[in-house]
Amino acid sequence: GDGGGDVDPPVPAAPGRAQVFAAVVDTFLEKLVTAGSYQRFANCYRCFYKLQPEMTRSIYDQFVSQLQTSIKEEIQEVKDEGNLEVLFNSLDKIVEEAKDHKEPAWRPSGIPEEDIRSAMVPYLLKHRSYLQKVLKEKEEENRKVAESVLAGRDRIAELQQLIQARKLAWQ
Repeated sequence: GDGGGDVDPPVPAAPGRAQVFAAVVDTFLEKLVTAGSYQRFANCYRCFYKLQPEMTRSIYDQFVSQLQTSIKEEIQEVKDEGNLEVLFNSLDKIVEEAKDHKEPAWRPSGIPEEDIRSAMVPYLLKHRSYLQKVLKEKEEENRKVAESVLAGRDRIAELQQLIQARKLAWQ
């Protein structure tokens, strides 16, 4: 007590999504071990337990630790494959940045048509300009093909005339 008493303790930063995920995994593993308690294990293998209590315990311990390890490895693989750490961090960032935005967040207006229009129009415009670009390219390609086809036809006509002329010359 420094006598002031009205100074708020600093609010601890909310844990990031990655930390929350890790905590959930740990809790899950603890619950798993509780669910597969030694008592239950011993009950399942009662005969063996009566003969070899120490052996039963050591088998159980190995089984549980291997189970935990393999689950942790599986989860780590999923995290690596899905790039979860990075995704969690970027989500945290987005949420943090959103807090600083003073402009109101987008809310549905209650008129579905309006909402869809406001969401879709920019996307559709972008898509339209892309399609127009593709169309232009295709038209250009087609024009070139048509030109080369026509040129080819002219060449064929020329050759036919040449052949005709040669034939006549031979005769």
